[in-house]
Amino acid sequence: QVQVVESGGGLVQPGGSLRLSCVVSGSSFHIRNVGWHRQTPGKQRELVASITAWGSTNYVDSVKGRFTISRDNAKNTVNLQMNSLKPEDTAVYYCNTFPRSIWPWGQGTQVTVSE
Repeated sequence: QVQVVESGGGLVQPGGSLRLSCVVSGSSFHIRNVGWHRQTPGKQRELVASITAWGSTNYVDSVKGRFTISRDNAKNTVNLQMNSLKPEDTAVYYCNTFPRSIWPWGQGTQVTVSE
């Protein structure tokens, strides 16, 4: 049974940084393409950063140059380093596989960027 646990969110001022982590158990993590998704109330969940099984990364334009995704297959972990945070980055962040989300969704981690 796959379990996904996200952590690392919090309240930060604009321009600040946070590092999110996602630990996955019960899955062949190392063969999966994994992404960080975010969702705000009333909007669809958005894939903002992804990393393939072999380490190739991709980002949506709104986070390019500010977010960095990485993975540690030995620890079944995918991380998201977020710098120069903006109020519009405020959302609940989740990790899952892509292009199809095959893991059960975790509880997510709340990121709030505000003065």
